Amino acid sequence: MKDEYYMTLALKEALKSYKKNEVPVGAIVVLHDKVIGKGHNLKETKHDVSSHAELIAIKTASKKTHDWRLNEAILYITMSPCPMCASAITQSRIKKIVVGAINPDSITKESTDIIFALNTSKPLVKIKEKVKETECLELLQDFFKKQRKKAKKN
Repeated sequence: MKDEYYMTLALKEALKSYKKNEVPVGAIVVLHDKVIGKGHNLKETKHDVSSHAELIAIKTASKKTHDWRLNEAILYITMSPCPMCASAITQSRIKKIVVGAINPDSITKESTDIIFALNTSKPLVKIKEKVKETECLELLQDFFKKQRKKAKKN
């Protein structure tokens, strides 16, 4: 039940991205049953390739804990991470990620799996997938459907 609750919070973050015409991905960092970091995609808004939901949530959590090491933290993400975010997750030593939708790009998924598998600095990141998958997918699909309609008009 906790996973579904925190994924609902991550979905609320994703909705913030959606409303800003960003790819709707949200992330929540939880430590000892407390939310210590939140983020949603702001790549277009900030014109910054590193403004992914996961990175923003990790940065916020690190500031709150005054430590880049988030050893006992759990990261909830509405879509599986890209390789850049997977690297940040391993570097921050997050112990577990809970993912809503699986990234449909198989190369991205394979690359991310390799990054997690090659992490030698600590135990492997535990991964739980497909939590509230339907809701996460629907938000993403609706976003891209609207993007295609906009592109046809132009």
